[in-house]
Amino acid sequence: MKEIRIVLADDHQIVRQGLQSLLNAETDMRVIGQAATGLEAVELTDQLRPDILVTDLMMPELNGLEVTRQALQRSPGTRVIVLSMHANEAYVLQAMRNGALGYVLKDSSLEELVLAVRTVLREDRYLSEAISDDMLQLYQQKERQSALDDPYETLTNREREILQMVVEGLSSSQIAERLVISTRTVETHRANLMRKLNLNSQAELIRFAIRKGIVLLDG
Repeated sequence: MKEIRIVLADDHQIVRQGLQSLLNAETDMRVIGQAATGLEAVELTDQLRPDILVTDLMMPELNGLEVTRQALQRSPGTRVIVLSMHANEAYVLQAMRNGALGYVLKDSSLEELVLAVRTVLREDRYLSEAISDDMLQLYQQKERQSALDDPYETLTNREREILQMVVEGLSSSQIAERLVISTRTVETHRANLMRKLNLNSQAELIRFAIRKGIVLLDG
């Protein structure tokens, strides 16, 4: 029996530990790594190349939607399941667009996550029952054209990382330390992303990030 290798990403240690206990209880599943931030999740996926990455939607440093996109760029063979408190079709659609095969709500049963793991391992899509597949298809049709005109899609991976960390309140020097680049490089990327998004202030950037669902008002 082939072992299913899993990486967990959630900023709450108690959640990661609970999920690890659940998944490790399955005879053919093993959690091989845990990440507490979005950037750690991408780096760990690149290093370990797991079969499955289970990532929370709202993560510090890089949200789960971006984690999905960047992790799959580095490890195309990994299947991604997004865990979320939000059944909003916009989040589900963007998760699927970024390459996730599963979207599981956090109020689902723990057994549902096991089912999701087995489903996406076959490269089939898994959505929690509360998410309407028909509604998602209608939303997808409506959003297809607007996505083509979205300036956020022009941002590089590094610009997206810096955008989220700026909105989270990190200074340029703190971001530089986390990304192991110079402060000047951070400021250059920040200026470039502001220009691409046609934004002129920190307040406008925060409003943009909330509107895009990159961060939430309630955290």
